[in-house]
Amino acid sequence: MDNISFSEFQKMDIRVAEIKSAEMIEGADKLYKLTIDLGGEERTLVAGIKQFYPLEELPGKKVLVLANLEPRIIRGVESRGMVLCAHTDDRSQLVFTTVEKDINSGAKVS
Repeated sequence: MDNISFSEFQKMDIRVAEIKSAEMIEGADKLYKLTIDLGGEERTLVAGIKQFYPLEELPGKKVLVLANLEPRIIRGVESRGMVLCAHTDDRSQLVFTTVEKDINSGAKVS
């Protein structure tokens, strides 16, 4: 991957979010519809995490989100951001990126 400038990095709005709820998306094998709290602002995201996380484990998790990603319609759902995850080279494991200690939803990553 090419290097980016510091000014390009500063354009990314990465924040802590709490997953408030998670739902199945009809006909989707890998996707969940997530409602997240970004510190007083609720948003909907679509995340391809279904094979790695049971639905009932998601509410209450604090995750990192790219909040200023251009919105996209995925399977009929408007996704307004992206949950940041790490995965193994073969994509057999995927884990959320998160924070070490409890911090308010909406906190900015810098």
